[in-house]
Amino acid sequence: MVIHYKCPNCGADMAYNAESGMLRCDSCGRTDNIEQMAGEKHSTSDGTYSYDMDEKDEEAARSAFDNDYEELPDESESHNTFEGDEAVEYHCKNCGAVLITDPQTTATTCSFCQAGVVLGDRLSGSLAPDKVIPFTISKSQAQEAFKKWCRKGLLTPSDFMTADRIKNITGLYVPFWLYDLNGRGEAEATCTRVRTYTLGDWIYTETKYYHVYRKVDLNYIRIPCDASQKMDDNMMDKLEPYEYSGLKDFNMPYLAGYIAEKYDFDDNALLPRIKSRVSDYVDAYIRSTITGYSTVSFNRKSIDIRKLRADYTLFPVWMVCYDYRKAEHIFAMNGQTGKIVGKPPLSAAKIMLWFSGISSGAFLVMRLLTLLLGGAR
Repeated sequence: MVIHYKCPNCGADMAYNAESGMLRCDSCGRTDNIEQMAGEKHSTSDGTYSYDMDEKDEEAARSAFDNDYEELPDESESHNTFEGDEAVEYHCKNCGAVLITDPQTTATTCSFCQAGVVLGDRLSGSLAPDKVIPFTISKSQAQEAFKKWCRKGLLTPSDFMTADRIKNITGLYVPFWLYDLNGRGEAEATCTRVRTYTLGDWIYTETKYYHVYRKVDLNYIRIPCDASQKMDDNMMDKLEPYEYSGLKDFNMPYLAGYIAEKYDFDDNALLPRIKSRVSDYVDAYIRSTITGYSTVSFNRKSIDIRKLRADYTLFPVWMVCYDYRKAEHIFAMNGQTGKIVGKPPLSAAKIMLWFSGISSGAFLVMRLLTLLLGGAR
């Protein structure tokens, strides 16, 4: 089911505005608070939805919406993933164009009229995200931030630093799982303290041995894990951290005007990866509690990680495609904090100049030391 968000004033399409954090009509300038819109949706004859913020009969509005909106059945224990043969053809309610999407797409824009659309049947029941961090950086702000980032590259080619070859910038909600986990660790170690002292003509080394025992019980809250097969895991990890003060309960209008993806891997499929990550945290914490010793040798160590809960969450990412010397370079920007990750091209000439500068500097230092030492003699 294709959902458009129509302006009650002029009938134009509305989209989520990152700067105001509200649903906005670019035609007449009307803005609506998304959190206040929950339960106030009104079905129109063409299958789109409009909003009236002054509507008093909220129950009637909910009924009108729910009767026209067929939800997929809830699952009792696990989340669904889409099957490869699932129907992926939708029709834009504005122009009638066919919207061909990947099975994981949950929000997109019409290629013909550019209207933002949400595929509601892929976001209902247990397929609906639990949380979302909305965009706080607009497309224009993302473009300017990327240009400034390009200019800071000390070893990048000069013509890359102009940042005038941006092919496209796409706002994408990437699926993540936010895990709450409990980590329990137990360790036994043999530690030593070594002391060296002189007594008369003799130098003595004294070694004391200690048996050290540690047991910890730690809770880790909202550890993120990228659940999209398309996105590079290393790149998504580097976009962290996200500020969870901006975490909101999921509401479909946040996706209007952006592209959104459904997860490829459910929370159980990614659990081994996140357990390995948190296991390292527990191990590092145990090690941090054993200090003041000359040597530490672990005799036994056991770490157990248990999942407490996992929330399906959408994180905002600006994907930047940069066309440079007949090659596409992909960069990602945190749509909330503005952090940018990616590998820019390097200038061979600048690298050679940098190394020659270091070599020259090292030679001058060595020459100066030689002269000083020679003069001291």
